[in-house]
Amino acid sequence: MVSATPDQPVSGRSVRFSSLSKTYGPVTAVKPMDLTVQPGEFLSFLGPSGSGKTTTLMMLAGFESPSTGRILVGDTDITAMPPARRNIGMVFQNYALFPHMTVRQNVAFPLRMRGIAASEQARMVDEMLDTVGLGELAERFPTQLSGGQQQRVALARAIVFRPPVLLMDEPLSALDKYLRSRLQIEIKRIQRELGITVVYVTHDQDEAMTMSDRICVMRDGGIAQIGAPETLYQAPADEFVAGFLGESNMFTRPVKGYADGRLTIDMASEDLVLPASRAPAAASVKLAVRPEHLSFHADAAGIATVRDVTYVGDHRRYDIALDDGTMLVAKKQETDGLTPLAPGARVALDWPAGRIRAFSDGVALQ
Repeated sequence: MVSATPDQPVSGRSVRFSSLSKTYGPVTAVKPMDLTVQPGEFLSFLGPSGSGKTTTLMMLAGFESPSTGRILVGDTDITAMPPARRNIGMVFQNYALFPHMTVRQNVAFPLRMRGIAASEQARMVDEMLDTVGLGELAERFPTQLSGGQQQRVALARAIVFRPPVLLMDEPLSALDKYLRSRLQIEIKRIQRELGITVVYVTHDQDEAMTMSDRICVMRDGGIAQIGAPETLYQAPADEFVAGFLGESNMFTRPVKGYADGRLTIDMASEDLVLPASRAPAAASVKLAVRPEHLSFHADAAGIATVRDVTYVGDHRRYDIALDDGTMLVAKKQETDGLTPLAPGARVALDWPAGRIRAFSDGVALQ
């Protein structure tokens, strides 16, 4: 078994899926997938329940056998390797701590299983407990810890033996929002310091956006889109990604024409011209624009009416109805001296061409 000492630098390894799939009888849980996670990268699988993200993680961990394809960590094919021999760290949703062991004993457990000398175990455990901020709680038992502290113990146990790859299966879902936010930052800090490759599973969009170098959005067992958080948010490849990642206004408008890579759309009060790589398949397109990108101003001759206004601390949320019945949401940051509009106000909309995504047959035209 490969092991490391505190003096050895941690170097994350690449993870490669080659034609990886999983079927259960007639049901395809994961469609054939080709994907490479770079050394030291933090990649998150994000998707709704049943999208295949956890099954993919379980195949990487060795708890599920692929129906087709291979899994390589670095240059080593681990497809048929037992979980205990993969030298991969894992943090579970339910912590999976040993209740009869102290914090120190829990963290030391994987070192003991690897046959590391007791004196070396003590050094490595102390170092790791300091890294996760639990040095003063080393002699407590899991039942004497908060949920956040227990999750830190689980993280310390998963990385104390310096694995080149760490798997995390919705590890923060049982925590409250404040603790989740704090641990997201801490996990990312530790990952960067140690250089570990992390493959993370979550259904929380904000969590994926905050922590990931890249996000793999999954749907119905396949990859819908993979890329940096900014890319997925600003340039979703299809309607599913646009609607699933963050909040989007999605509505249909008629097309007036397409020529020379430019799409002209009828926006009632004016025409909107967008770049497009191809002509739409129908006489109308689906448009998506984020609430924070939708601008408006008071205008008695406008084509919309403010229906409701909600104060949300750093911004106000406006529910706006177009005269044709289309409902939109806009977010305006709070600004000193700016008088918020009231329900019933007539407004004109300023369509941000560079922030609007057009879709035809569910696929982006840009």
